[in-house]
Amino acid sequence: MSFIQRSIRTVFLTELLSGMWLTFRYMFRPKVTINYPYEKGPLSPRFRGEHALRRYPNGEERCIACKLCEATCPAQAITIEAEPRDDGSRRTSRYDIDMTKCIYCGFCQEACPVDAIVEGPNFEFATETHEELLYDKGKLLANGERWETELAVRIAADAPYR
Repeated sequence: MSFIQRSIRTVFLTELLSGMWLTFRYMFRPKVTINYPYEKGPLSPRFRGEHALRRYPNGEERCIACKLCEATCPAQAITIEAEPRDDGSRRTSRYDIDMTKCIYCGFCQEACPVDAIVEGPNFEFATETHEELLYDKGKLLANGERWETELAVRIAADAPYR
C-alpha cells in the first residue's frame, strides 16, 4: 500500500468508520442472547447432568444390583451393596455416588442393562458443602421421580443410537 493511500485512510478514519458501521448493522438485528435464569437453551437428549435412579411404572426399583455401573466407573465414584429379597431376587441396600469424583462420562448409564441409573437433564445442582454432593439411594430415587417424564422422553429419543 502506498504512502498516499495510508495517509488517506488515517485522515478519514476508515477503519473506525467500518467498525462503527458493523456495530450499527448488528444493533437492529434480533438478539441471540437469552435471559438465563428465566430462559434456558436447548439440551441434547444425550446431555449428561445430575444422576437419577429410575423405577418401573409399578413403583418397584429398576436396579437389580448387578454392579456393572460400579465396575465401569473410571472415577470409582459409585458404591453399591446388595442383599437378597424374600422372592430370591437381588436389590440394592446401598447405592451411593460421590458427585465430586464423578466425571460425567456416562459409562454407568451405558452399562446398566435395565436403564436404572441415568444422567438426567439437570445441570443446576450447585451446593455449599461437600456432603450435599454425596448422593445416597434416597436422593437418587427422588431425582428419578422428579425427572421421570423427561428421562423417559430422552431415553426414547436416544434409543435408535444405542
